[in-house]
Amino acid sequence: MPASPSTARAINDRLALRLLQQEGPLTAGQLKQLTGLSRPSVADLVERLAAAGLIDVVGESGEQRRGPNAKLYGIVADQAHLAALDVRTEGVSVVVSDLVGRVLAEASVPIGGDTGTGPAVEQAVALVERAAKEAGVPELHTVGIGAPGLIDPVTGELRDTGGLPAWHRRLALALQERLPRTRVHVENETNLAALAEQRDGVAQDRDTFVLLWLGHGTGAAVVLEGTLRRGASGGTGEIGFLPVPGTAVLPSATACEGGFHSLAGSAAIVELAQRHGLTVEAQGYEPPAAHVVREAVAGAATDFLDALADRLAVGVAAVVAILDPGCLVLAGEVGRAGGADLAARVERRVRRMSPLPTEVRASALGGAAVLRGALLTAREKAQDELFAPIPGRGVLP
Repeated sequence: MPASPSTARAINDRLALRLLQQEGPLTAGQLKQLTGLSRPSVADLVERLAAAGLIDVVGESGEQRRGPNAKLYGIVADQAHLAALDVRTEGVSVVVSDLVGRVLAEASVPIGGDTGTGPAVEQAVALVERAAKEAGVPELHTVGIGAPGLIDPVTGELRDTGGLPAWHRRLALALQERLPRTRVHVENETNLAALAEQRDGVAQDRDTFVLLWLGHGTGAAVVLEGTLRRGASGGTGEIGFLPVPGTAVLPSATACEGGFHSLAGSAAIVELAQRHGLTVEAQGYEPPAAHVVREAVAGAATDFLDALADRLAVGVAAVVAILDPGCLVLAGEVGRAGGADLAARVERRVRRMSPLPTEVRASALGGAAVLRGALLTAREKAQDELFAPIPGRGVLP
């Protein structure tokens, strides 16, 4: 059934807004070329979007002939403001941005392991409020939170799993209570890192890949045919629980000790480095393993890097055997620290262990991927609402 005129207008308006988001400011002529619409149709949608306050003239193109097509139209960036949080066991980081993703403020606060749930939640919420105030933002439209653990696929809430601080689960609710007009969304940190690598990092040319997060702990995100897979209970990618050879015990339902985490978590990597005579120094909030791996690459500590690659290849080969992703990204602070050197060592070992060709790449974003992914998610949620079609009117004013 053909779309009604009002539905067609709404679809065209949304397409134009997405193009302006992805490409930046465009002329009417460029919108015509990218959308395939007629010149009158483009003129109409530009008028509608401008009247709705969603786009405005932001400059002029470099064309010599001045005229309507030389005007550059862009999304009104202060139509909505966003915040993104990266929640770790040892603290929280936040960025505040406008609707086009321009960062206006950023901050972080450490939260000690002995901090009670109430005080920890208050520190995190206060951090968001301070960052918004510093950015000059009176109200946040959407907040995206990246946190470790399982996200319930039905409720969208962080599930109660052992080993994670209780304040993690309280944070989203506390933000919603303190900021009642703000939309709050929680997502697993590794899934957000995969989204960031797919949009802005090393997986931009892949619609199927697996991201292996190597930080204080381990995790994985699975993207198949362009879609992030979460699983029946939200647990896809909990690779720390993967039973592997080389550990003394098996993991349990409440603890991943004895699983892949025991080979590739930060503490395990530090222990391996010390056995190879390497000195480990803490560097701020960064996992100690990231520093020692970076130093090992710079100092060509071949024996240690080979031993680490042997460990990582065990987990990677298991993932490859089940999913055949064709590409695996070593992410997180440790993956970024190992860079192309560690990625190449892992790839060579996986090639010997599996008949399925798999390219192993080093993350381009490292630990910053979670914040970037949370911001991308917040922006997408906000745009879904702001750009939503209204029958007979096109998009929301």
